[in-house]
Amino acid sequence: MKAAATASSWARSAHPTSRWPGYTLALAAIIVTLAGTALWIVGGRLVAPNPTLVGARSAQLDTQTLRITQLDGPTLAGWFIPGTQPDGAVLLLHGLRADRRQMLGRARFLHAAGYAVLMIDLQAHGETPGTHIGFGRPESRDVRSAIVWLRKRLPDQPIGVIGVSLGGAAALLGDTPVDADALVLESVYSSIEHAVENRLALHLGAVGRHLAPLLLWQIEPRLGISSAQLQPLQAIAKLQSPLLLIAGSDDRRTVLAESLALFKRAPAPKKLWIVAGATHQDLHRHSPQRYEATVLAFLQRFLRSRNPRPNPLPATTANAQVFSQATAAS
Repeated sequence: MKAAATASSWARSAHPTSRWPGYTLALAAIIVTLAGTALWIVGGRLVAPNPTLVGARSAQLDTQTLRITQLDGPTLAGWFIPGTQPDGAVLLLHGLRADRRQMLGRARFLHAAGYAVLMIDLQAHGETPGTHIGFGRPESRDVRSAIVWLRKRLPDQPIGVIGVSLGGAAALLGDTPVDADALVLESVYSSIEHAVENRLALHLGAVGRHLAPLLLWQIEPRLGISSAQLQPLQAIAKLQSPLLLIAGSDDRRTVLAESLALFKRAPAPKKLWIVAGATHQDLHRHSPQRYEATVLAFLQRFLRSRNPRPNPLPATTANAQVFSQATAAS
């Protein structure tokens, strides 16, 4: 018996590598568990509410503080600025983790042009309550409610919408896209998969894209919606509003290829402006004069001319080569 035990002990020591597969599997399980836990925490932070005390209304504008009650959503906080000309209003929708103050620069030049302006805090932002950020789908109810409020306040007046990033996605991702007479979209992601992959790659490099599924699977249990409901590229095909699509040429969160795909899929009339050198940033601040001229010309055409929807708009870009490639691809 002693000799057998000695032989068995010798055999185990003579082949130590036989234990490594078990160690490797255990180590891999630990790494996966830690990575999954870390990404669960990251996912929670991505959808966490961003409440902010917006404070007093702008002293430079004749803003009226308001609350819009929703039957199927939180009460919206916002500002309304009456127009000086009775021929158009514009709804302004801020980006992710911002609030209505982000849109004040746009409100100023729109008000100077005579438009009425409504700025709201989307749910879980600013002073509008909410349990989580929904990447545009639940926020689409806020957009719908704001449009209804404007149509009651200003009956028979045309309505334009300017949506930045999250705000632009919210204008598209309802059961149907927003019912507006003109729509300006800025830096809107094409699919939730691309949005997550781009942001992970930005922070973690190429390996980040491989971690995207660990964040994407969290969407339904956290938000109660599916990834299929977060597809602006699919939603934009149903758009019935004239479109001005604006994108930064150097945007790494919503890369240019996504914006070109959105533009290609959108029905006419439509116009594209690629802002040379711009990243995922406030495009009005980046190029204020060009931005104001481009947006005002677009709104003038569709809000004040009251013409039937005409032939497709000519696309313009600060990077002619990029646009010519997009045209050839279509």
